[in-house]
Amino acid sequence: MPTEVLMPQMGESIAEGTVTRWLKKVGDPIGKDEPLFEISTEKVDAEIPSPVAGVLSSILVREGQTVAVRAVVAQIETNSAAEPASRPPANAAPPAAPAPAESAAIRRTEPPAPAEAPGRMETAEPADTDREEDAAHVRTSPLVRRLAKEHGVNLSQVEGTGSGGRITKEDLLAYIERPRTAPAAPPPPAPAAQREAPRPVAGGREEIVPMSPIRKKIAEHMVLSRRTSAHVSTVFQVDMSRIVEIYRREKERFEKKESTRLTYTPFFVRAAIDGLRRFPVLNSSVSGDNIVYKKDIHVGIAVALDWGLIVPVIHRADERSFLGLARAVNDLADRARSKKLAVDDVQGGTFTITNFGLYGSLFAMPIINQPQVAILGVGTITKAPVVINDAIAIRSIAYLTLTYDHRIVDGSVADQFMAAVKRYLENWEDDLLA
Repeated sequence: MPTEVLMPQMGESIAEGTVTRWLKKVGDPIGKDEPLFEISTEKVDAEIPSPVAGVLSSILVREGQTVAVRAVVAQIETNSAAEPASRPPANAAPPAAPAPAESAAIRRTEPPAPAEAPGRMETAEPADTDREEDAAHVRTSPLVRRLAKEHGVNLSQVEGTGSGGRITKEDLLAYIERPRTAPAAPPPPAPAAQREAPRPVAGGREEIVPMSPIRKKIAEHMVLSRRTSAHVSTVFQVDMSRIVEIYRREKERFEKKESTRLTYTPFFVRAAIDGLRRFPVLNSSVSGDNIVYKKDIHVGIAVALDWGLIVPVIHRADERSFLGLARAVNDLADRARSKKLAVDDVQGGTFTITNFGLYGSLFAMPIINQPQVAILGVGTITKAPVVINDAIAIRSIAYLTLTYDHRIVDGSVADQFMAAVKRYLENWEDDLLA
C-alpha cells in the first residue's frame, strides 16, 4: 500500500504551503530523508524530505499550487518491485487546473490604498460584535482572520474551498475582489471594445512572469508594514577605520583558529545590541494602545537570495560572545541559501539589520520588519576624505540608516540610539576571540 506524503505544518500559525518545485519525477526511486520537494510558506522556504524509501508513484499537487497543511501531495510505493502508478487513486482529488495568467494579479493581499491627505492616518471601521462571534467558529488560519479583520469581512459569509470547508487565503481574496452588492438594474451593454478589461499581453520586447510564492509574500509583508507603521529614517556617518583595521588584522587568524568566516556583520550586531540595551523602546512592538518591551534581544539578519529575501534570527543575541555571533551569522546565512532553515529560525525577531551595501549602495531607507519598530540599514564601507582636527584625512566611512516607527519612537531617541552605535563602532574595544 502506498505511503501518503503530506504538506507539513511549518510552524504553529502556518495553515498552508505552496509546492514550488518537485525534486523527483513519478517513477523515480527515493531514499528515506532524501529531499523530495520544495515548499514556500509565510515564514520560510524549505526542502521537504521523503518520509520513507521507495518509488514516487504519484504527484497530486502541481508546482505553484497552494494547499492546506496535512493535505496529501504525493504517494510513495514502498514495495520496490511495484510499478509506479500512472494516475492518482480513484478516491484522490485530481490536481486543480492551471490558473489563468492574470490570477497572479488577483491573488494580492489587499487592494491599493486610496490616496490620502498628508498627515492623516487611516482608521478602520469598528467591527460588528455579532459578525465577530459568527466568524469565531469558521475554520481558517490566523493569517486569513487577520486579513479579514483588516478588510472588514465577515468570514461566515465566505465560502471555503479548502480541506473540510476551510477558508483559504485565496477564498478570502476572491471574496474581497468581487462586488459586495449587486446593482439595482443591469447596466446598458457596453460597446464590444469596452466589455472586457485588457489583459496583460507580452509584446515583442516584453515578458510576463508570475511572481514566485516568496515574492508574493514579500510584497504582502512590505505593503502591510507601510500601512501599519509611521516610517521615519535617520542617517549617520560612521568612521569604520578601526573596524576595518581589526578585520584585516584578525581575519586570517580568526578563520584558522576558529574555523569560521569573519565578516563585518557581527560588528554591527554587537554595536546594535549595546544600543538596544540603552534604548529598549527600539526592542519593542505595538499592541493596540500598549508598548510591549521585549526583555530578550533577537536580532534578524536579512539575507538576499536568488529567489527573494529572508530574515533568519539570532535568538538571544545579547547573550552571545562576538565569536558566537559570527558563527550564528554564518550558519544562518548558509542554511538560508541552501533552504535548510527551520521555522524557528525565522520567528521571534525583535530587531533587524539589513546590509544593502554589498553592491556599493551608500544608504537606503529600509522598511520595518513587522511587528518590530525599527530596522538598521548598513551601507558600503568606502574610502572618503574627512576633516579631523582641522586637517583632511582619508578614512573608511559607512553610512548607517535607522528606520523607526514614529508612533512610539521619538526622533531624539532614534538619534541617541544611532549615536551610541556610532560610538561603539568608532571606539571598538571587544576581543574578537574572548
